[in-house]
Amino acid sequence: MKRKDLISLLERNGWRLLRNGTNHDMYTNGQIMETIPRHREISENLAKAIIKRRGLK
Repeated sequence: MKRKDLISLLERNGWRLLRNGTNHDMYTNGQIMETIPRHREISENLAKAIIKRRGLK
């Protein structure tokens, strides 16, 4: 999955960028945080795990 597609999904579900790192970006929904790697492509298994863990639609 492309990183920008996963970020778009997060933002559509109310998540916002908390801070940038050198290897990861931190996103939050106000209560919990999620780390997103800074690669162009994110492995399907990792993307599915993030989507499932955070209940994204």
